[in-house]
Amino acid sequence: MTLNGWLQIILFFALVLFLAKPLGLYMVRVFERRKTWLDPVLVPCERLLYRVTGVKPEEEMRWTQYTLAVLVFSAVTLVLTYVIERLQQFLPFNPQHLAGVAPDLAWNTAVSFTTNTNWQSYSPESTMSYLTQMLGLATHNFWSAAVGLALAIAFIRGIARREMKTLGNFWVDLTRGTLWVLLPLSTVLAIALVSQGVVQNLRPYDTAHLLESQKQTTTSADGKPSTTTITTQTIAQGPVASQEAIKMLGTNGGGFFNANSAHPFENPTPLSNLLQMLAIFLIPAGLTVTLGQMVGSPRHGWAVFAAMSILWLAGVLTCYWAESQVSPLIHGADQHVSLSQSGGNMEGKEVRFGIANSALFATVTTDASCGAVNAAHDSFTPLGGMVPMVNILLGEIVFGGVGAGLYGMLIFVVMAVFIAGLMVGRTPEYLGKKIEGYDVQLAMLYLLIFPLVILVFSAISVLSPSFGLSSLTNHGPHGLSEILYAYTSATGNNGSAFGGLSPNTHWYNTTLGIAMFVGRFLMLIPMLAIAGNLASKKSIPPSAGTFPVTTPLFTVLLTSVIVIVGALTFFPALSLGPILEHLLLRAGHSF
Repeated sequence: MTLNGWLQIILFFALVLFLAKPLGLYMVRVFERRKTWLDPVLVPCERLLYRVTGVKPEEEMRWTQYTLAVLVFSAVTLVLTYVIERLQQFLPFNPQHLAGVAPDLAWNTAVSFTTNTNWQSYSPESTMSYLTQMLGLATHNFWSAAVGLALAIAFIRGIARREMKTLGNFWVDLTRGTLWVLLPLSTVLAIALVSQGVVQNLRPYDTAHLLESQKQTTTSADGKPSTTTITTQTIAQGPVASQEAIKMLGTNGGGFFNANSAHPFENPTPLSNLLQMLAIFLIPAGLTVTLGQMVGSPRHGWAVFAAMSILWLAGVLTCYWAESQVSPLIHGADQHVSLSQSGGNMEGKEVRFGIANSALFATVTTDASCGAVNAAHDSFTPLGGMVPMVNILLGEIVFGGVGAGLYGMLIFVVMAVFIAGLMVGRTPEYLGKKIEGYDVQLAMLYLLIFPLVILVFSAISVLSPSFGLSSLTNHGPHGLSEILYAYTSATGNNGSAFGGLSPNTHWYNTTLGIAMFVGRFLMLIPMLAIAGNLASKKSIPPSAGTFPVTTPLFTVLLTSVIVIVGALTFFPALSLGPILEHLLLRAGHSF
């Protein structure tokens, strides 16, 4: 751990804090249909879209109608992406003549991008054509992020409204989120990334001749070795910057290249690395300001922001410390930081980013539901690798994905207010609304779906050598961590992975697809039901027994509830995985 590393982390958070308020206030204007500086250009486009699609923007929806619209839109776009993948060999913009994607992988990928997970069980540059990347995947980066943003706004309306049955119009929220928020920000960021050297073209891949030939030995199915001399290297490229921008701003995470943001064509400089991390947190942080403004309590929005910041700081501190430690398995070598070496654990990390930016990126991308990576999480130390896993296991509510992080955090707010009410012996209240049994039951349903999917699928995989364990390159507690992380990432709609698991099998493609689907769509139903119920309630004036949700005490209570719920649910699994691996590593064992 160095002063330079801490200064970079402090700079990053200062920029997030500085940008959160203006963007949050801008989003209030967008979703309350106030005038913005983009209206002269975008309002005519919006009206044209409504006229073509038959949408009546003045008609609002009950929570059931809102939910149905989300599910129908997601289902239709999922099928569209699946068809594009399967037929890509017959479609244009395929200069490498890549074949159609296999059925189980096409299903997994279509679900992955529809749910904002962007889990990739394939190497993109050798599997997906340019058309599939642009029309099938990059468009989903906009749609899935806009859906999450719309859901968060609907939940905020449910809190803010009094004695109303509706939460807004999904089609209007989807359109305005895409046109006013995601498209302008993505355009600016894409141009900035191109200026840093991120590739943006439609050229066929280039072939470079190696200065020194390489020999590669492989073993055939019958056990006979064969040696091949390699004299050329294929240089993949394509429309990267445009996808990279929305990949980060939409907290999607799916890379154009298999190496994701560790690839120099996706993330070439320290500045591009900073811009990408800022893009991940930008909209989720701004939404806390939007929350405070729309519910009429700006201090409440900042209290939620503070709880998120505390959890983020705890993760960064732990991960940076763990990755800066010397390895107990290496003896007789100086592993400490100096002017000539970075020290600590540099395995799986890019030299141009180092330990501080690798730990920060890993924490940021799993605090949000992004999943982009600039280092191999599988190569982190046991405790360093546990931090990204824990971030997702908490529900990715530490700023979280676009929209999804905020409404996930608001579920915990409901639970925190309920617990506070129990402690003082009064009916819990939240911003003038009574929190009743129905609300708590739905909140618990939301919270229980998540661990049920993760732990059940992980347990089946661990107990199944033929299809669950056969994809592992590591065994013991590290192997368990790889499986647990995969289902955690899928259900949490994150998309990052421990690299030691080879998931492109029928079992993992199918079950991870199911986990992604459940983690997105089954969890949004109880969330919108809570929002609809809150919107219909009367407003009651605060009393002496009302627990204030704008104070440091509320921030501490909210943070504590999140940590306690996560620990009670997942600590046994973590004890058998990264914690046990850490103890064995200190004793001289590795996996």
